[in-house]
Amino acid sequence: MDVKEPMMTLRTGRIRNHESCRVPGFTLIELILVMALLLIVVGVALPSLKGFFRGRNLDSEARRFLSLTRYGQTRAVSEGVPMVLWMDPRRGAYGLQQQAGYTDGDSNAVRFGLSEELRMEVQTPVVAAQTNPLNQTMAGTDNTPMIRFTPDGFIGETSPERIGFRQGKDDPIWIVESTNRLKYEIQANDSPKARR
Repeated sequence: MDVKEPMMTLRTGRIRNHESCRVPGFTLIELILVMALLLIVVGVALPSLKGFFRGRNLDSEARRFLSLTRYGQTRAVSEGVPMVLWMDPRRGAYGLQQQAGYTDGDSNAVRFGLSEELRMEVQTPVVAAQTNPLNQTMAGTDNTPMIRFTPDGFIGETSPERIGFRQGKDDPIWIVESTNRLKYEIQANDSPKARR
């Protein structure tokens, strides 16, 4: 009678085979080669990614301004007071506050500054500038252009048609009035002359 030696079993019930203990895997040289290839790929791709991250700053600033227009319009309706979104292209700043003369002060006024590589361009409507040139600037702020939101939710008729944000010599991102003049939106067309 043939007697088998007792074999050790793991807790899972599998039989341990001492002959196949070698586990396949990567050697140190293979891992170093893979890391070297990854470094080469990242080194080649990095210059193109630099422009991607630089453009994100411009895009986020335009979106922040657009959000501020929506916030100003909402505040004007909810508080029943005209709101003014002022823009100072020379100083690279813009902000939102209640129009002077309606309340003592605005505790919720906000102010934002552009980073040094960004510039703002404001284009006022030609017809509005001819009919009432004083109504499109804010009193006491050195003729700073402004967007006026009325308590009924509309945009003032002398508010700028287009506001552009530019980084360096790249094409600007334009924020334009919608065709129904109820809100501002980011211009979908790349051409700065195009109008929705």
